[in-house]
Amino acid sequence: MDKVVIYDTTLRDGAQAEGISFSVTDKVKIAEKLDDLGVLYIEGGWPGSNPKDREFFELFKNKKLKSAKLAAFSSTRRANVKVEEDENLKELLESQTPAVTIFGKTWDLHVTDVLKTSLEENLAMIYDTIAFFKAHKKEVFFDAEHFFDGYKNNPEYAIKTILKAEEAKADCIVLCDTNGGCLTDEVCAIIREVKKHVKTPLGFHTHNDLGLAVANSVAAVKEGCRHIQGTFNGIGERCGNADLCTIIGILQTKMNLKAIPEKNLNKLMETSYFISEISNTTVLDNAAFVGHSAFAHKGGVHIDAMIKNPKAYEHMDPKLVGNHSRFLTSELAGKMPILIKAQKMNVTLDKKSPEAKKLLEELQKKEHEGYQFEAADASFELFIKRFLSKYPPFFTLEGFKVSTEKRFDGKIFAEASVRLSVNGEKRFQASEGDGPVDALDKALRQALTKFYSCLTEMRLTDYKVRVLDAQEATAAKVRVLIESQDDTDSWTTVGVHENIIEASWEALIDSIEYKLLKEQKK
Repeated sequence: MDKVVIYDTTLRDGAQAEGISFSVTDKVKIAEKLDDLGVLYIEGGWPGSNPKDREFFELFKNKKLKSAKLAAFSSTRRANVKVEEDENLKELLESQTPAVTIFGKTWDLHVTDVLKTSLEENLAMIYDTIAFFKAHKKEVFFDAEHFFDGYKNNPEYAIKTILKAEEAKADCIVLCDTNGGCLTDEVCAIIREVKKHVKTPLGFHTHNDLGLAVANSVAAVKEGCRHIQGTFNGIGERCGNADLCTIIGILQTKMNLKAIPEKNLNKLMETSYFISEISNTTVLDNAAFVGHSAFAHKGGVHIDAMIKNPKAYEHMDPKLVGNHSRFLTSELAGKMPILIKAQKMNVTLDKKSPEAKKLLEELQKKEHEGYQFEAADASFELFIKRFLSKYPPFFTLEGFKVSTEKRFDGKIFAEASVRLSVNGEKRFQASEGDGPVDALDKALRQALTKFYSCLTEMRLTDYKVRVLDAQEATAAKVRVLIESQDDTDSWTTVGVHENIIEASWEALIDSIEYKLLKEQKK
């Protein structure tokens, strides 16, 4: 099977989307998830541009990925500055990544009007920068920024820029439609012309300003580009970047091209929703391959045909990408994924049983209320096991109270108290915290530590809130996701309520119970 190199730029291009701001912890989680999926290159950011990206690369000097290679990003050297004296490039070298991506100007308008330098100096900037990093034994990708606009404006000069990159021994020349304004036939025609001039492997990077990012990326592959850049869920500046979820799905299921390991393809949907939750964005229900509605069927002829032969109304087996068929008007809707997940938890269910039917109804009710379990598998496991009474409750809550106070010095003070019982023994515990959720978490774990010493090993590592129905204003429901961690594992739990404290409490309870359930299995 021929291969296409997938180069993910979610951590940089994706972070430029309006409303998205990744923490360093977020970036690490996403990188590890992409590595687990089998993405070959992960662009971590621009270390010369901000402290957050520098910290990310510093962490990965002592943290190894399983198979992916990290790439650091930067521009060419500045005009009339020696490459070894350019501070951005010093930072890039200091990041110690095996690969670097250098972007340079290929549109003469940018050279003269933005960089305010000569066309010849720009060529020298491209050559010097790539040659510098090749001398340091780096794998170098050259992002030919605005290449398609540059080619349409001045084809001779645009070609000169990538020939300079080739002369400097760039490992791949990535043709970029940075403004996302090219039609597919333009992309194909220009790539064909480029191939007449360069022998270096070609890549493709595009934005989605015409809604053609995926189509143009697939077209570029058909024209011979074997390095494709994009972001998961297509997040990015303006209209976003090429959506790697869709691109990987097309390459792997339609074109017989290996983009990620075949055994990992069924993690595609899971990865999409994981990144969606961390970036606090929404995967569209009708998103290709990974959307909830991508393989949903509603009523009449379609469902009848699907029951007889799924090929009648589905272009592929949804299980290949981790999705599933849904019959929106049928009691069969969604049973199979529940049964499969239950099976993974050593819980055997017959899809025809009353238990399975009732479990499905309860899950649908939860989803209608706003629960989303894709990024909260711990809560999903607890949901199934509670429903099937597979474990006794570890404690009984009698009540909790939270107060927040702003003091004269401007500091916020939060205090929480909990009352609970374990096997009939009552406990009361109060604790202070940086905020109400932190105070609740501390009080709950301190109250239980006497009975379950393993809780000292766990800690809350992330907390996210999403408003589910903004039109309700202050009465809106919120979904809270809490990630917890111990020495060997991390897990995520979810809570939903109009009251943010109650939603947080629900997620906290799940987090504690999941830890105790894990210990019980040992």
